[in-house]
Amino acid sequence: MKTKSIRKDKVNVITLGCSKNLVDSENLITQLRANDYEVRHDSNEDANIIIVNTCGFIDLAKEESVNTILEYADVKKDGGIDKLYVTGCLSQRYKDDLEKEIPEVDAYFGTLELPALLSRLDADYQHDLIGERNITTPPHYAYLKISEGCNRTCSFCAIPLMRGKHISRPIEELVREAKNLARRGVKELMLIAQELTYYGLDLYKERQLPQLLHALAEVEGIEWIRLHYAYPSKFPLEIFDAMAAHSEVCNYLDIPLQHANDAVLDRMRRQITRAETTALLAEARKRVPGLTLRTTMLVGFPGETEEEFEDLCDFVREQRFDRLGVFQYSHEEDTRAYDLEDDVPAEVKADRANRLMEIQQEISYEKNLEKVGKTFKVLFDRKEGGYFVGRTEGDSPEVDNEVLIPAQDQYVRLGDFATVKIVDANEYDLIGEVVE
Repeated sequence: MKTKSIRKDKVNVITLGCSKNLVDSENLITQLRANDYEVRHDSNEDANIIIVNTCGFIDLAKEESVNTILEYADVKKDGGIDKLYVTGCLSQRYKDDLEKEIPEVDAYFGTLELPALLSRLDADYQHDLIGERNITTPPHYAYLKISEGCNRTCSFCAIPLMRGKHISRPIEELVREAKNLARRGVKELMLIAQELTYYGLDLYKERQLPQLLHALAEVEGIEWIRLHYAYPSKFPLEIFDAMAAHSEVCNYLDIPLQHANDAVLDRMRRQITRAETTALLAEARKRVPGLTLRTTMLVGFPGETEEEFEDLCDFVREQRFDRLGVFQYSHEEDTRAYDLEDDVPAEVKADRANRLMEIQQEISYEKNLEKVGKTFKVLFDRKEGGYFVGRTEGDSPEVDNEVLIPAQDQYVRLGDFATVKIVDANEYDLIGEVVE
């Protein structure tokens, strides 16, 4: 009979990239702790085993991942750590190349090789821990990954190469995890996936995100449910009905549109036109008054002309999104767009990104000024620089606006909701005072 002993090993898990990677790291940490490992996350404290969970999405993310691996490879060569392991998207996509270029790493693992990574550490993969997750976010909010992979065929995107085909998690399993998180004090769930609206097609033969929302809204203790990364083509409109039916489902939708010019959308293989997108956004705003819309746009795609870019700018001015982010096109191997000439110079991509964000900055400032004098329900995340920092229903952590309350004048408990009156605003922050 095998008995467990107290381990001297200390593990530090370094997470790079998106919230989906963060959930993967949290599951890894949970499994290691169940095997008696002492585990830290993104810590500066001493550890003799480093696990780097990498991102391979675009050039900048790949560069950050490689530099992080090289940094710890040097530490290992100098005797600062005993073992270095690499997992995640970059490792999934470029494992053979990485093994040749950075042999100091003890082993590389792909995105779906958690059991193999644990085995390398002489740890058992415990199936009964599914849904039991040690979160690394503040204790009042957590990400809930509802599916893995993606079946879309966007020509610029390498995610299917790294994450595979779409695989939904059963509703019952997700509800069980939500209940576990709520019991530990989580009040807000951010639903994430490569593509939310595809949820359920593989398991139930129909899209079932609305049914999932109905089930999660019944979980006691969960007050906000937020939707990230919804694909616009063939969007299931019943999602808006679920928003209207449940106060727990935030009037917030993250729907990356990528572009608005029909020719560019066609080259991107987005399966939607500008007119169809406009109709969808109009329907969303009609069904959910006050809906906060967040989107991302991609500039510098192969062949993008100045005229096509101006079409995008006009669309952003017309739609007046509440939140908008901009990516510059990255020419990714093995994608369909890789066969096209990457003919938009880097300086033009950067200029277009800046110009688009200038348009959005003005829109954001105008929308924030409209909030002055109004009251909002605010969830407070942290104290920083003399302010309590929180978010409204229309704001997701780290990517959206924040509400600042001067700490010298007022006090709020972190992780609690409060009613706040907005007294001032700038482009990306709101200044408020607590009224309840």
